[in-house]
Amino acid sequence: MKESAMAITDDILSFIDKYKEGFQELEGYEQDFNTLSLQLFNYQFQHNLPYKKYCQTKKRTPLTVKHWLHIPPMPIQGYKELTLSCEPSDETEAVFMTSGTTNPEQKGRNYHPTLRVWDASMKYPFKQFVMPDKENLKMLVLSPAEDLNKNSSLSRYLSNAVANFGTEDSKFLFKENGLDMEELIKELQKCEQKQEPVLLIGATFAYVHILDYLQAKKLHFQLAEGSRIFDTGGFKGQSREVEMEELYQHFQTFFHVSRSKCINMYGMTELSSQLYDKTILSSCKGEVTYDKTGPAWVRTVILDPETLKPVEKGSKGVIAHVDLANWNSCIAILTQDEGVQTDEGLQLLGRIKGSEARGCSIAVDQLMQAAQGGASFS
Repeated sequence: MKESAMAITDDILSFIDKYKEGFQELEGYEQDFNTLSLQLFNYQFQHNLPYKKYCQTKKRTPLTVKHWLHIPPMPIQGYKELTLSCEPSDETEAVFMTSGTTNPEQKGRNYHPTLRVWDASMKYPFKQFVMPDKENLKMLVLSPAEDLNKNSSLSRYLSNAVANFGTEDSKFLFKENGLDMEELIKELQKCEQKQEPVLLIGATFAYVHILDYLQAKKLHFQLAEGSRIFDTGGFKGQSREVEMEELYQHFQTFFHVSRSKCINMYGMTELSSQLYDKTILSSCKGEVTYDKTGPAWVRTVILDPETLKPVEKGSKGVIAHVDLANWNSCIAILTQDEGVQTDEGLQLLGRIKGSEARGCSIAVDQLMQAAQGGASFS
C-alpha cells in the first residue's frame, strides 16, 4: 500500500481504539469525527477517480466541504458500475461482493487492500451489542464461513465472531451441501442438557428453514438462560417472506429465547461497519430498546428522498451512512433503504419506493454522467 494509505488507516485505527467503547458524548468526539472525516474525504478525492468525478458533479470538493454532513454520499449502484478503490483493485487482501439477487451478473464490489480496519470495526461493536454481559459463548453458525465464501463480508464476519468470542466447541454447521440440520439438532440438545448458553448466528432466512424442520419433527428446546439469537439480512431476494415479529415469536416458542435476547444486525457489502438492535445491550440495563445504532465511527443520517437534504428527527427518508472504516472506497454511502431517526437510534422501514426517490434517481444519473466522462468501469 501507498504511504498515504498506511497513514490514513493508522489514523482510523487510532480513532476506533479511542472510541471503541462507544462514548460519542466524550468531549472532543464531534471535532475528532469531523476532522478525520474531512481528512478521509480529501484522501479519497485524490485517489478514487470515479468518486472524485461524482463529487465534482455535486460541486463538492475538499476546498468547499467543511463538515462531514456535506460529504457527497455515493449511491450504492456505483459499487456495481464502477471500480471504487483508492488502491489498485488487483492488489487486495479481499474483495467483498453483493449477493446479486436482483441481477446475478452485476454484483457490487468493495475492495479491501487490508482487512485490519474492517476487522477492528467489526470486533468491538460485536462485543458491545451482542455480548455485553459475556466474554465468550458457544456459537452455532448457520451460514457459510469464510472458507466456503471468500467474497462474502458476512462469511468474514461470522468467522471473526467465532475466532474472537466463540468457545472451543463452537460449530460451523453450514457445509458445502447446505445446513446440516441433524448436527444442529444434536448440538442444541447438548446445550439444552448441559444448560449451556448458546448463540445461534446466521442469515435471517436460515431460520425459516430451521423452524420448518423443527415444526415437521415436532421439536422444541428450552435453551439455557443467557442464550441469544442473532440474524442479519432480512428476506431481500428470497422466495418467501416472514414478518420479523412472527419470526421472533417462533424463537420464543421453539428455542425459549425471548425477544429481548434476539438481535438483528444491519450490514452492507458496500460498508465496512455494522449497525445493531439495542435489544441485548439495553436489556442488560433493565429496559429493552429495539432501535438500531452503531459504533462511534459511523454516523447515519436520514435524507429527504426528493432533495437529499437531512430531515428532522422523526421524519421518514432515505438512509445515508458516513463510515470512517470505509477508507478505500467511499466514506459516505447513499442506500436504497428507508428509515427514521428516533431519540434511541434508527428504525428501518424497508426499501425506499422508486416513485418517492426522485433525489436518489438524480444522484444515480449524475453518477453515470460522471462515469461516462472518463471514470474507469469494473
